[in-house]
Amino acid sequence: MAYSRGHDFLFCNLCGTMLSFSSTKYVECPLCKSRRSAKGIIGREISYTVTAEEIRKQLGISLIDEEKMQLSKERRRCEKCGNDEAWFESRQMRSADEGQTTFYTCTKCHHQTREN
Repeated sequence: MAYSRGHDFLFCNLCGTMLSFSSTKYVECPLCKSRRSAKGIIGREISYTVTAEEIRKQLGISLIDEEKMQLSKERRRCEKCGNDEAWFESRQMRSADEGQTTFYTCTKCHHQTREN
């Protein structure tokens, strides 16, 4: 994971590993065992924000772009406009031991109905 220049004081100058305090006077790299004075670290504080997108990226999870997703079509009469075609998708809305809910959207007027 990359770090910004403002936080270089936390990392080893030789190998880039995060430093840890070996005493109140020195910090030590747990990997290469290099040491330096803790004077530049004591009293400094950092904070950072992790976004949901960064977490998904680290875990290799991608979201489905609903605008680019093609829904399946089925012959189904719309109760609002009488059109004979609807897009449909199924989602698990309740617990896993219950059936999925199927959503139907009219291709003409976009009226939506669902079946449990």
